[in-house]
Amino acid sequence: MSLRGDVPRIGDDGPVLDEWIAAAKAELGIELEVDTEVLLDLARDAAHGVARPAAPLTTFLVGYAAAQSGGGPEEVRNAARKAAELAERWSAEAARAGEAAGNSDPGPSEAGKPAG
Repeated sequence: MSLRGDVPRIGDDGPVLDEWIAAAKAELGIELEVDTEVLLDLARDAAHGVARPAAPLTTFLVGYAAAQSGGGPEEVRNAARKAAELAERWSAEAARAGEAAGNSDPGPSEAGKPAG
């Protein structure tokens, strides 16, 4: 581990993330072109619409679902779209439940639960 200040960090920009993805794909034997923007958007939606730990778990499930459907880039996009739509519905239901309870902000304990 380097403590040098000139070493790029993950949050710095795309090049470090691109290098990481390339290294991880090589290590795992994956040849699929990864649309990182789609997956990062999905992770954001899951983290904000459901709960923070939902982000990595959802992206894992999307990868698994895509693999079961043939494993190509289109399957990844389709699975990511479905999961993002679910996260959006989940968040909207939680917000409605919070409003129905007289609280416009359902808070962390209620934000991850759909109404019903």
